Amino acid sequence: MTGHGAAQQQADGVSVSVDVRTVNSRFFKLSTRTNESYGGLDSRVDETVRSVIRRGAVQVDLRIEREVSSRPLLNEEVLASYCQQLRKFRAAMEDAGPLQVEALLELPGVVNDAGVEQRDADEVWPLVKQVLRTALDGLSTMREAEGRAMAADLEANRREIQGHLEKIEARAPLVVDSYRERLTDRINKMLAEHDVRIEPADVIREVGIYAERSDIAEETVRLHSHLVQFAKIMAMEESQGKKLEFVTQEMFRETNTIGSKANDAEITAHVIEIKAAIERIREMIQNIE
Repeated sequence: MTGHGAAQQQADGVSVSVDVRTVNSRFFKLSTRTNESYGGLDSRVDETVRSVIRRGAVQVDLRIEREVSSRPLLNEEVLASYCQQLRKFRAAMEDAGPLQVEALLELPGVVNDAGVEQRDADEVWPLVKQVLRTALDGLSTMREAEGRAMAADLEANRREIQGHLEKIEARAPLVVDSYRERLTDRINKMLAEHDVRIEPADVIREVGIYAERSDIAEETVRLHSHLVQFAKIMAMEESQGKKLEFVTQEMFRETNTIGSKANDAEITAHVIEIKAAIERIREMIQNIE
């Protein structure tokens, strides 16, 4: 399901902004983009997003910024310590050249670099989590609105299948009668042309074999059951996309069997319409959690 949520908050000299987007996908796929130095938060972001979203391609853009005043560029204590040690070393050296402060900037800990921000991950995570949750709430609101529209569409397709199934059930008993009439007409024509006699029991046996071969009562009962089950799953509070996908697959299986056994043009037309509705359902529920 598609959706978008964004949030931003600032506290203690740290500004956090989160943008979350989702697009349809049968599986869960998360892509997170954040400051290079805060990559260690990716696993926590993943866990938080998974607690809300279970299906779909998710893109999370996370930006963390600190005020310049709250993070001095140079660590003066570390720099002073290096200078003190180097002065003692130069005093013991006869040919020591002048002290180059620029060279000291490359020593570990002198400049507050990405490594310092990485160590701050635990410090900023509570704020990041709060902003991320707010963005996910906005995303969920949009996805719920889309879900209600999809639910109405799914129910419309389910009712359409129900209507065609009822017409198939009404037509099914007439198929055997129609076959018996066609068979009788053909036999009468053969008798007239070739002066051949045939026993009534032979006709009854042939009609009985056809009736048994084309009996779709069991399939229609099961399809009715699947439609009822589909409606019950739709009414559940918690999302059940996988269950809907399985029931839809069984609906298609029964419909396919009805079409192959019925051997009737009118029933075949209804089967085609049912398959079209099932295909529309199948495309939608692949995106439902």
